[in-house]
Amino acid sequence: MIGSDHTRVFLRRVAGLIGFVAVLWVIQAVNWATGYALNPRFGLIPRQLSGLDGVVGMPFLHGSFQHLMANTPPLLLLGTLLAATVTRALVPMNLVVVGLGGTLVWLLGSSAIHIGGSGLVFGWFGFLITRGLVDRSPVTLGASVLVGVVYGSIIWGVLPGQPGVSWEAHLFGAIAGAAAAFLIPTHVHAPRMRGVELG
Repeated sequence: MIGSDHTRVFLRRVAGLIGFVAVLWVIQAVNWATGYALNPRFGLIPRQLSGLDGVVGMPFLHGSFQHLMANTPPLLLLGTLLAATVTRALVPMNLVVVGLGGTLVWLLGSSAIHIGGSGLVFGWFGFLITRGLVDRSPVTLGASVLVGVVYGSIIWGVLPGQPGVSWEAHLFGAIAGAAAAFLIPTHVHAPRMRGVELG
């Protein structure tokens, strides 16, 4: 019974994730059809009150279909890992990732319109990696190793140097994700790994 309940919850979360990504594609289609008029209206513009709503709007907006295409696979993979290994903490974790990460970009980011779901990708990446170290259960450590192997190279995205890329969203998203791992108990129902003591 417990196993079937967990399966139903997991499938419901994955359906929600697919729905979220579908919404991103619908918004992108509308954005493209309007000449990307949504980006200056709802994108994050650092230190401008008119751009503060971009803290929430930034993850939903993209600069091109190629931009969204690049973010879609990591959103689906990392989101599925979160759906499988996090219980009762997905909403608070995402509030920290979006709220803290976006606020730091608004306070400290370069003067530009910051858009894209990659801040969310880096937030989930930072959360999954850090949560494995904090929780130390076989489940969360396994998820951390998988994320590190598949997406470890994206960590270079937190460094400045690529024109037109919001490295600040990457950096502060990862920081917010790591902070969420410390701040929010995730209730993974698996035994923690204990240290070995030699007599």
